[in-house]
Order: sequence, then structure tokens, then C-alpha cells
Amino acid sequence: MVDAIVVGSGATGGVAALALAEAGLNVQVLEAGPELSAPRAFGSEPLNSLRRLAALSAGQQRIASNHPGYWKANPQLFVDERRNPYSTPADRPFLWTRGRQVGGKSLTWGGITLRLSDYEFQAAERDGHGHSWPIRHRDLAPFYERLETLLQVRGRCDGLPQLPDGVFQEPLPFTPAERHMQGSIARDLNLPLIHSRGFPLRRPSDGPWPRSCSQGGALALALASGRVQLRSNAVVSHVEVDQRSGRAMGVVVVDAESGLQRREQAQLVVLCASTIESVRLLLHSQQVGGLEEVSGRLGLGLMDHISTSRFFSLPDQPPAGASELSGAGSCFIPNTLNLGSSDGDGDGRVDFLRGYGLWCGIQRFDPPQLLRRDPQAAVGFLIGHGEVLASDHNRVSLDAERVDVWGIPIAHIDCRWGDNEARMVAHMQARMQAVVQSAGGRIAPLHDLFVLPLVEPLVRGSLALAPGAPPPGYYIHELGGAAMAAEEQEGVLNRWNQLWRTPNLLVTDGSCWPSAGWQSPTLTEMAITWRACAHAAEALRRGDL
Repeated sequence: MVDAIVVGSGATGGVAALALAEAGLNVQVLEAGPELSAPRAFGSEPLNSLRRLAALSAGQQRIASNHPGYWKANPQLFVDERRNPYSTPADRPFLWTRGRQVGGKSLTWGGITLRLSDYEFQAAERDGHGHSWPIRHRDLAPFYERLETLLQVRGRCDGLPQLPDGVFQEPLPFTPAERHMQGSIARDLNLPLIHSRGFPLRRPSDGPWPRSCSQGGALALALASGRVQLRSNAVVSHVEVDQRSGRAMGVVVVDAESGLQRREQAQLVVLCASTIESVRLLLHSQQVGGLEEVSGRLGLGLMDHISTSRFFSLPDQPPAGASELSGAGSCFIPNTLNLGSSDGDGDGRVDFLRGYGLWCGIQRFDPPQLLRRDPQAAVGFLIGHGEVLASDHNRVSLDAERVDVWGIPIAHIDCRWGDNEARMVAHMQARMQAVVQSAGGRIAPLHDLFVLPLVEPLVRGSLALAPGAPPPGYYIHELGGAAMAAEEQEGVLNRWNQLWRTPNLLVTDGSCWPSAGWQSPTLTEMAITWRACAHAAEALRRGDL
């Protein structure tokens, strides 16, 4: 028997394995999908395009294809949706994008790494909606720092209280048009434009695995410790809990290829399966594994970021030269709303709770001049990251009638945008218009900016380019459903990510979030995981867990 089982091998699973191994524990990492070599995982063109065509023709990845990231990656990094179904109400779609392989969705991560601030952790104390987090930025700061150092995050310290600074490598430079916009919106709108914080594009010198994926970062270090075993094609059905003691005994695993079941035992179980998968595992453990969840809130409060986007052109800009669009090669207008008495937005009056940031890039995806309708103009985008309120009507449950190919009940996802989100999107769109106008540009559909005869029919129907907000799930930032809380009646987990009545069961991925913030969540999920696992390992050593 190993000391600890980690379910999932993605961004959080890799960190969990590393933190536990560094503490001297023997760890087994269970991954539902296969282990791929780096050449097979990333693939190459034109083979990736041919695979996409085959997958879409067969109906395997129609949901994943709604997201632009699908069209840049090897489609083998996305699940076969026929073998991995889920259900929703007919009138409330949820676009759930999944990657089942060693490394999980870290292999398709966009690589933006933004810390949360106490404005997010304590939001409920300001506006009264929901519950604040039981932790603060100071609790995660040491783990943020370790991760930024390990991952060699690029960025700049900007001194903004709503976006804490970190430990950064030199940022990638702004393009000329981005510098122009930075000056214009500071002058006209009192808005900051800052370097994005994250990873540059993968380069051959990085080795087979980039640092942005689990195999190039934390999981690689964990495996190198000699204390970690990795088992792929291991589909976890549920956690088994001893009802007398309340302790997790281990997990029931289904072999993905043979369908045979077995039990794996450990003193500690850590769920890092991704937000909805971890909630599904907990619900199934409650149904058949003896798990006691006392808050009654398991499955409630599912969130995603709400998004809307605009493309625009700025006339008569100097050429950019070499530039890239990536987590580091881009910029942000960070949230300036609902931060205090002034709200950082003119008269400080907005008609919605919480806030949003705008991700931006200009001169970072220009095609040859022959394909530009105005060869002298710089083309850019603005994409909103908006905080969605945690609401009980947005939930995950088990489908009462359907199971997947391994006999496990599928997730039923019921999620919709509310009035607060609608008002936020309207404000996003007005701010985007003001930002572009300040820089002397014009907003236009992508097909009015570029000559795209072969892909124009696809572009016109793309959710990414729709005038309103795409459905929930589109942004792939799903969070919540097993929230942390200060009291057991308020949430599923305590401040150390432990089930209240089953303290040797941790849940550290996005499902533990009580509120969403506006920032990209992956770095914070990893910091939460490191903190929780380090604490649990120490408690095991003392005999207190």
C-alpha cells in the first residue's frame, strides 16, 4: 500500500505528487487516459488537421471544436465525446472540454498565470454575495512564488493591489501598437495596460515537454524523486470511506482497456481530476462509497468565466517585427471595478457585482499583407474574463439513467448565465468600444479585417466571434461544486481542502473554489494544491491525520 493516491495527472495532479514526494511520502498517481510520447501528444501539421477532420466527421469532438484552442492543438488531446458523454437540460447547453491523458489539459493550457488578490478572496465581505474564501493571498504567496520560479513565468511587477506581483522572468516586449494603446487609454480612460504573465510559445530548445505542461514541470520532478508511481488508463470510479471512522480507505479503479475493477488503498487520497470530474467522483462516492458530506452543498455553485470578444484595427501603426501570441506574448487591462469606494471607474457606479479583466493582443497574429484588407493597419483583439457569481441553480449532479462505457454514472450539468452576468457583458462591450476608440481604431468582424475565403464560413459561425457571450463552459475555466468554507454548513471542504468528516480526503482542483475571481485559475489551483498537500503530509508525519 502506498502512502497517498493522487487522482489526475494534470496541472494540479503533478503538483500534488511533487509536494507529497518532497515530504517523503510514496505516491501513486492514477490517470484515466493513456500515456503519450511528446511527439504523439503534440503531433504536427498537416496530420493534426486530418485528425480533426476525421474526428469531427465521426462526431467525436463536436463540443471541443467550439473553442479556438481545439484548432491549434492535436485533437488526440481531447476526449472522444461518444465514450465520455454528459447531459444538460435541452435549453441550457454547457460546453465541457476535457483532456484524458497523462498531463490532462495542461497539454493544451494557454499558459496565463495570474495570482488572485484579497479583493477576490474577500469579495463576499464587500458585496454580501455568497461566502468569502477561508484563506487569503498571504496563505498562498509562498506557493505562488515557488511555482513562478519553477515554471519560469514571464511578466513585470506592476504594483497593482488587485493583481499581486510575483517572481518573474523578463516580460516579452509590447508591440508598437500595444504601446500606442497603453498610452492612449492611460491618458483618456485612466486604465492600465500591463504585460501578460505566463509562458511563451513552446520552442525546440525547451526539450520534449514545455514547462507549462505537467510532464515538463511538477510531474517530471515528482517522478524523478523515485517516490512516485504513475498508472495510466486507470479510471477512478469512487472513493471508499470507512463509515465507522469516516476515513477514506482508497479508491475503486476501472481499467480503461479491460473494464476490470480493483481497489487501491492509501492513507491519503487527493482528488485532482478537474472540477466537474472531481465533483462527479464525490457524488458517486456519496452514492456507493460511504462518503458523508455534511454541508448539503456538494455539486452546487458551478462557475465558469463569462466572455465576450471584439476584433479591431488601428490605422497607420509601425510594423511589429517578430512577435508571438501566447500567455507571455500578450497584455491585460486588469479589473478596475468594485475594488472599493471609488471602484476605479469614473464615478464608481456599476450595476453588477464583482469585475472583469480584458485580455489583449495587437500585431500578434497578422497574416501576409495580401490577406489584409488594410495592409497598413494593426489588427488586435480584446477578450473579457468576467467573474460569474456562485449560484445554487448552477450545479452538477449524477444522471439518474445514463452511465459511461466504464459503468460510472455520467455528470448532469445545469448551468446558465444570470442577470448579473448579462449586465457585466454589456459593460465589457462598452469598455471595449471606449478602449478601441481611445486608440483611434475601429471594431469590426474578423472577416472585414482579413481576406479569408476558405475559412470565412467557419469564422462567421464561430462562438468565439459571436456578438454576445458564448454558453457556459466555453472558456474552459469551470470552477466550484465542492467549495472551501470557514464552517462546515457553508461548504464541502475546510481551509486545508479536507472533507469535513473525512480529513484524509483532499480536493484541490478548481472544484474547491467558493468564487471565481476574474483571473485565469490554473496557477492558483496549483498553489492551493501545494499548500494543502504539504499540510496533509505534515499531519500524516505527526499522526494527526
